[in-house]
Amino acid sequence: MERIIIDTDPGVDDAHAIMMASAYEDVEIVALTAVAGNVSLERTVANSCTILDLLGEDAPIFAGCSSALVPGADDAAHVHGEDGLGDVAFAPSQRTVEKEHASAALVRLAHESPGELTLVTIGPLTNVAVALKLDPGLPSRFKRLVIMGGAVDAHGNTPNFTSEFNIYADPEAAHIVFSAWPQFTLVGWEATMAHGIPLEIVNEWQSTGSARARFFAQIYRKTIQFTTTELGRSDLLGADGLAMAVALEPSIVQSAEQRFVTVELDGQNTRGQTTVDWYSRSGNPANVQIVRQVDQQRFQELMELALI
Repeated sequence: MERIIIDTDPGVDDAHAIMMASAYEDVEIVALTAVAGNVSLERTVANSCTILDLLGEDAPIFAGCSSALVPGADDAAHVHGEDGLGDVAFAPSQRTVEKEHASAALVRLAHESPGELTLVTIGPLTNVAVALKLDPGLPSRFKRLVIMGGAVDAHGNTPNFTSEFNIYADPEAAHIVFSAWPQFTLVGWEATMAHGIPLEIVNEWQSTGSARARFFAQIYRKTIQFTTTELGRSDLLGADGLAMAVALEPSIVQSAEQRFVTVELDGQNTRGQTTVDWYSRSGNPANVQIVRQVDQQRFQELMELALI
């Protein structure tokens, strides 16, 4: 059985990604570690509870960092809603959140199950960066790290034109993680844009009538409207779902490149950019598997499976 920890800032597509993990056969969600990002930490924790309530999952939820290491970036409430889940106004959950800080929990859980856990990060990397400061040996204790983040071709989606949101939200944290982790998988914004799902297929998912499909239809309404009006796209862009698909089924990757990647911390328009050493000029060994293309049909199947 694959055992995963999901570091997350729910967020509409975060919710879908968590639903994918829950629906996948032979996967155990060991924990959710919440971080501020798309919306405040208070909301991402509350949303984590709402999502696990829907799924009937008993995984513990750990609240983490309430701001970036160097605060200043805007959130993404204009995409996900002020509450992070499409402004549906779900009733507050009665679920109890763990008292242990998310970063401490990441260290403890990795020590308790060395080499057994896959860490999937679908929000800013603040919790993971703090965990690395607590335990610099953390990378050796995880089986695998999959990050949704980055715009490797500099086609960003933030006010810093070349930066993707999860990295832009906390560049210092991302720089720490990219520098410390010797090898991980990166699913970036360009890959997300290349794997949009047509809205006619999305509408079919919503018509199944299941509780998960109804939840999906409620939370995604605002995000799809933003994607259509602001990005000019007529499809669903499932960034976190794509990263989760890669984590659940590594064989889904059809094209990837091994490169050295770091994070730009300065620059008026480039702070938070993931800079790629395409021609091995730095002399640094490749630290990132950059996912370029996945099996689109299987990705869509995994996204749909979450809603049955």
